[in-house]
Amino acid sequence: MTQPHLVLASSSPYRRELLARLRLPFEFRAPSIDECRREGEAPEALVQRLAEEKARRIAEEYPDAWIIGADQVVRCGEQILGKSGNADTARAQLESMQGRSVELLNGLCLLSPSGQARVELIPYRVDLRPLTSEEVARYIEKEQPFDCAGSLRAEGLGITLIERMAGEDPNAIIGLPLIRLSTMLREAGFAI
Repeated sequence: MTQPHLVLASSSPYRRELLARLRLPFEFRAPSIDECRREGEAPEALVQRLAEEKARRIAEEYPDAWIIGADQVVRCGEQILGKSGNADTARAQLESMQGRSVELLNGLCLLSPSGQARVELIPYRVDLRPLTSEEVARYIEKEQPFDCAGSLRAEGLGITLIERMAGEDPNAIIGLPLIRLSTMLREAGFAI
């Protein structure tokens, strides 16, 4: 039985590694979209919109494929944290989160070849332990987490910054909730 064509709309090597765990053949393409938050847009709406926009952008290149789009931000109080991009921003992000409970918000979209989108929101809570400035500096130097939302790379040394985690899918902390995605793919006819 031939599987439908599947494409991951992401430049993230972490999402590619996660999707590969499902042992489905897939391609990946980096979508080019404006990821800016719209005025008054709730973070939950932001990640869902961006996940769908990424999928729709790649669908332009692959009109006969099923497309997976995903996006993630960290909500820390009233702040919305994305990728830091550099050490100074990473330090500021981690210092603002240390000793607090934060929520990783994941938007997930599965777009069918007919253009039908199923978009989901998968939250995941992380409690960071109190951190010293030396621990933050050492983590940033060793991990260089500049391409992770909130600079929190929990699949690496970031796990040492965490006190506890809670949510339906631990893969959500890395940016691709596999439990929900597996359900979506099975319901779409993929043999997993």
